[in-house]
Amino acid sequence: MFRIPTGPLVLGLAGLLPFLWGALTALVPSLGEWAMLTLGGRFTAPFVQLSYGAIILSFMSGVLWGFATRQGGLLPYALSVIPALWAFFMVGGGPTAAGINLCAGFLGLLLLDWQFAKAGLAPAWWMQLRTLLTAIVVASFLPLIL
Repeated sequence: MFRIPTGPLVLGLAGLLPFLWGALTALVPSLGEWAMLTLGGRFTAPFVQLSYGAIILSFMSGVLWGFATRQGGLLPYALSVIPALWAFFMVGGGPTAAGINLCAGFLGLLLLDWQFAKAGLAPAWWMQLRTLLTAIVVASFLPLIL
């Protein structure tokens, strides 16, 4: 096993905050009501999770694009745009369907991460970080999709 560098680990975990906040506002109705009145609807479940999920899938396409530059060739670049396109086309149809589609997108992204790591394009610690973050993201959607 490779040790995840502190910077990427801390920043990756910090990037989970909107997902966790959304789950918390779904699980604790009084917190959701407070957030709705104080912060506005876009900062409560399901809106914060759905919008942030689409943003992060798009961001991760950019990360994979950066990995693709290490190898060149059309296939890595083509694979790298899949998460952004998935978010664009699959987030809609109501919060439950969008949440399920985002979960599928994050699990699919994990497969792409594995392919890029297997090809030697990602850092040695990449899959440890991505597996941890993906598990937490998918778990954060459970209150929305169950």
